[in-house]
Amino acid sequence: MHPLAHRGLPLRLPPNRVWRTYPGGATLDRLEGIAAPRDGAFPEDWIGSVTAAVAPGREVPGEGLAHVTIGGESMPLHELFASDPLYFFGSAHLAAFGAQPKILVKLLDSAIRLHVQAHPPRAFARARLGVDAGKTEAYHVLAVRDDVREPYVFLGFQHPPSPDRLREIVRTQDIAALEACFDRYPVKPGDTLLVPAGVPHALGEGVFLIELQEPSDLVVRLEYQRGGYTLPEAARFMGRDIDFALEFMDLRPHPHAELDRTARCLPRDPMHLAPGCRREILIGPEQTPCFRMLRTSLESPVELHDRAFHIAIVTRGRCRVSGEHGTLLLEPFDRLLVPAGLGPLAFDPLTATEIIECHPPLPH
Repeated sequence: MHPLAHRGLPLRLPPNRVWRTYPGGATLDRLEGIAAPRDGAFPEDWIGSVTAAVAPGREVPGEGLAHVTIGGESMPLHELFASDPLYFFGSAHLAAFGAQPKILVKLLDSAIRLHVQAHPPRAFARARLGVDAGKTEAYHVLAVRDDVREPYVFLGFQHPPSPDRLREIVRTQDIAALEACFDRYPVKPGDTLLVPAGVPHALGEGVFLIELQEPSDLVVRLEYQRGGYTLPEAARFMGRDIDFALEFMDLRPHPHAELDRTARCLPRDPMHLAPGCRREILIGPEQTPCFRMLRTSLESPVELHDRAFHIAIVTRGRCRVSGEHGTLLLEPFDRLLVPAGLGPLAFDPLTATEIIECHPPLPH
């Protein structure tokens, strides 16, 4: 058994910043203790990732792939998984998905509105791109910058253009006309939204969130320039054209009343773990088969034994967590990899603590 099993503790994950085509990241700089935090070209932290980033025109081998420190030495996370897959993932996950997390978890900090974009569904990605994951994703909003008065996302067209009209908008890069296809959908800290593959969308400026998604970096973008950066042609439609994007893009109208029912994920099915402690489902199989998101709130000591691989992010409070052979002090925005083979953990919150847990799909 890998030495981590004997420690009986989750694995703390270091930052894994990734270059993107839009500016942001000042909030991530602050979390990392950087003396002069600023927005730049690394606005995302890919937490525990074994998914490579795709950036045509700026190919950096291995970008997006996380490393961990074991015994004072750094090693690629995928190599650690391969060293003891049963411990990390459990037999049911291994049988269904192999020795991979089957999710990608990010912290994302936008300085500007992102490109209007869409992602292919899994069936399309398999049939047309030869990959085993599409890119359904979800947002859990953590904070909004002080200078942003009305935070929002674009989520589905409320005023959808015809395919011919969208081709013309894209050809001429008529951004005003593209933005007019949307009504801003308001968001606030604590909101959880599901963004199905195929749905055009764009995150608004100044929003800091957890993104949970299928493990791919597949994207088509309908606008070519944001934040002073112009996308090379290969980065617009994955080396193809607008007609390729229209094969999977959802051009139906998505009125806000519908989004309130289908995209906004409200906490449900609370499980009371101990006095002042509960776990609730934010995203479950009823919303998507692609992943799950839970929220655990702790106000008193409790012992938990999950027996399931997941990635956890402390979003509020300070907490001690103790396993068979040690204790970790958890601070806000610590990121943890929790193996399926980990034993029981004792949580002792020093202040009211909240943990967002990002899980792979249920094996079938």
